[in-house]
Amino acid sequence: MSKNQEAVEEHRDTEALLAVLDAGDQIPSATRLRARSYELLSLVPGSTVVDVGCGAGRAVAELAERGVRAVGVDPDPWMLAAARERWSAAEFREAGAEDLPFADGSVRGYRADKVFHILQEPERAMTEARRVLCPGGRIVLVGQDWDAIMIDSDDAALTRTIVHARADLLGTPRAGRQYRNLLLDGGFDNVTVEVHTSVFTDPAMLSLLTRLAEPACTSGAIGRDQADEWLAEQRRRAEADRFFVAIPFFVAAASA
Repeated sequence: MSKNQEAVEEHRDTEALLAVLDAGDQIPSATRLRARSYELLSLVPGSTVVDVGCGAGRAVAELAERGVRAVGVDPDPWMLAAARERWSAAEFREAGAEDLPFADGSVRGYRADKVFHILQEPERAMTEARRVLCPGGRIVLVGQDWDAIMIDSDDAALTRTIVHARADLLGTPRAGRQYRNLLLDGGFDNVTVEVHTSVFTDPAMLSLLTRLAEPACTSGAIGRDQADEWLAEQRRRAEADRFFVAIPFFVAAASA
């Protein structure tokens, strides 16, 4: 594949991810969760707050509306291009969680939403967060535990296999349950953890189950027939208004 073809494929992948993110952002529970994360940051007007793994930039824009200097950081240039197009007045920088473009102690707030589960070494990101935060600065981590997704199904064993197999393909799939210890080990104080569970009964969430089953099938954890049968059952449930998925989101906060 040529570099141009690779760029086109990457752009398509980003567009698909943007569609998923946009749909998720509009769910009322997601809106409430973002608002809660802003509250826990204890925002100080005029101070600098970094949103790590900012994606399409919605949180950056919302934080800026609250009177802080919000800076979005993301390693994906395609995603940043979309963010800059959507929020032209906002500030965005290309960087990863392990190497932030800020001086020591120059940031008052640090927020990372659905980021730590994709990191191979979350401890490095935690060390970097501690470096850039000023004394008394606030850190807030938000995310799901990919091994704790609950799905109603006639085949509980197969469902557990699918959830676990998909989780194991991520860098740190159980990061949510590890937030507290990561913060404590990183030298943070006043650590708190909340759990906000989102319940989904809308057939539109069938796409999430496809994103669980297909990688589990590709990895060899389940067979093609098993994946097809499981997804067919979930479609039947959706048609009969018996679809049910619950995802606990962990919100951890601490002070530097």
